[in-house]
Amino acid sequence: MSDDQIKGDGAIRRQSLYGSSIENTYAGVLSFMRRNYTRNLEGADVVVSGIPLDLSVTFRSGARQGPQAIRAASVQLAELKPYPWGFDPFDDLAVIDYGDCWFDAHNPLTIKPSIIEHARTILASGAKMLTFGGDHFVTYPLLIAHAEKYGKPLALLHFDAHCDTWPDDEPDSLNHGTMFYKAVKDGLIDPAKSVQVGIRTWNDDFMGLNVLGAPWVHDNGVDATIAEIKKTIGDAPVYVTFDIDCLDPAFAPGTGTPVPGGLTTAQALKIIRNLGDLNIVGMDVVEVAPSYDQSEITAIAAAHIACDMLCLLRNKKVAGTL
Repeated sequence: MSDDQIKGDGAIRRQSLYGSSIENTYAGVLSFMRRNYTRNLEGADVVVSGIPLDLSVTFRSGARQGPQAIRAASVQLAELKPYPWGFDPFDDLAVIDYGDCWFDAHNPLTIKPSIIEHARTILASGAKMLTFGGDHFVTYPLLIAHAEKYGKPLALLHFDAHCDTWPDDEPDSLNHGTMFYKAVKDGLIDPAKSVQVGIRTWNDDFMGLNVLGAPWVHDNGVDATIAEIKKTIGDAPVYVTFDIDCLDPAFAPGTGTPVPGGLTTAQALKIIRNLGDLNIVGMDVVEVAPSYDQSEITAIAAAHIACDMLCLLRNKKVAGTL
């Protein structure tokens, strides 16, 4: 049976990494956007994977269930051409769902090395990574692997309510509020070329990163935010991390550390959709905690953000700049 005739469970029946299958949105294998479930990295442009970790949270746990919630929320996105793009990204972009990173949750000191090795394996294939958390700590080992691959320091584009640069000089600590303190100290990211969007928590030392706080975005608008991001990052290789609590709790209640006054879903999507000029080397969406969600609106927002990230990469591949 040719791929264009497959009806149902394309994630395990489709032979090609390209194209889409016909699926009932309410049924079938829940890979992200119905992509092939496989550990075969050959030919993949982008590898989607989950890191179901929430041992690093400082408030409510539950983000370990985030990757599966985002996959489940992606079923409608796999049914039609994504809005506002008007194309099927998988006609041109080879994307697989690699499943989840395995780590021993009962042996915490092995978790960071396990995530680093997971990322190294994928990046060695030449594919880009789109990763679902899990709590935000997972971005730290991902940055280590990406800096090894693309050279350090990288630029960081960080969407969040929290700056995550609180001091932490313990090398083996697991903390989802200190990763970018460590990333700056380790030389993984260049603060001068990095931007934090949506911040609305205080830190006595923001480590030199450029902060476009949520009030700044509301006062100056999305277009000005996009312009500042592009001006600051320029053509530097940039890792994009989106903590879902960047969104106001009205739009993303299903998260571990909600903070009022955040971005709307519309604001965030417009910013993401206008990042095509950036030299994106990796991406993640983290901190979806479905046990606190209402009608899956947080997971749906996360799935749409992730889909838009893929559409950015599709356009880069078509333009020959991936």
